[in-house]
Amino acid sequence: MSLKSLLRDTGLAMWRGLKETVTRPFKKKQVAFPNLMDPAATNKPQRSLRERLKDTYRMTIMNPETFEEVGSYNLSLMSVYTLFSSFFVGVTLIVIALLAFTPLKSYLPGYGDAAEYYELLDKIDDLEGQVESNQTYMDYFKKMLTEDVETKKEIPKEAVNQIPDSLMDIPTIEEERQLREQYERNNGVASIINGTDNNPRPAPVNMKDVALEQLYFTPPIDGQIIRGLKPRESHLGIDLVAPKNTPIKAAMDGYVVSADYTVETGFTMVIQHQHGVLTSYKHCSSLLKKQGSFVRAGEAIAIIGNTGTLTSGPHLHFELWQNGKCVDPTEYIAFK
Repeated sequence: MSLKSLLRDTGLAMWRGLKETVTRPFKKKQVAFPNLMDPAATNKPQRSLRERLKDTYRMTIMNPETFEEVGSYNLSLMSVYTLFSSFFVGVTLIVIALLAFTPLKSYLPGYGDAAEYYELLDKIDDLEGQVESNQTYMDYFKKMLTEDVETKKEIPKEAVNQIPDSLMDIPTIEEERQLREQYERNNGVASIINGTDNNPRPAPVNMKDVALEQLYFTPPIDGQIIRGLKPRESHLGIDLVAPKNTPIKAAMDGYVVSADYTVETGFTMVIQHQHGVLTSYKHCSSLLKKQGSFVRAGEAIAIIGNTGTLTSGPHLHFELWQNGKCVDPTEYIAFK
């Protein structure tokens, strides 16, 4: 027998003997291990969730190289839950406060201050109305200066005989009556007023043939002049003051070519007369005539007021124009 075979047989014998020695005790006696998942086997009472949340755990922070303890903290599940909940609630409150009390909310799509939005819309509407009013006023004023005014060629007979629309009877003084008679004789219109002429309106006269000194004007109101004509200061008329609700009278016979409201001058009326004469009445509280109406001299057309932005109190701003140029009314109208 060779040495190699001898060593192999010897090793196998030793292995069998060792195996029998190790396994023999376990074959004779079975060991029973308890079931740790069974509360009855562990003999421990089951605890509630609140009690388990109060269990304290120690959290240690160590240096991974030297294993030196850097810090340690005693924590419980309840304290960790409270910490994260407080942090979340705090961040939520801060975000809500920023959105509610700062302009940051305007950057959110679909979110904004509704009151501010409607206020801006109202301002835009007001500006559009002002622009439109100013444009209408400029168009009428341009037509007046260029004498491009639409007027009726003839006055209906019923318009001559109708009673003037006025808020009150305006008494006629003796001096005014005499001036009217002189004016009627000089211009040949006495037959028209008396209703004996078939043509209710005299034929138009060339504006260059008649000077303002030859025309008779009725004072628009009996008031005091507080400011005169100052073209260099863009004040193209005179300002007169009178008691509240004083009626404003037409200076001459003519057609109302403009009766509108503007932002700066308020209720404004412009009347086209013969001989290239225009009169303008501004800052009225109300207008008694409409555009296109025919008015007689001395007939009430408006009420004195304080409308518009270019005013500081109740008064009448009166302008007198001829051939597209403003003239001083005090030189041709006898104001008190």
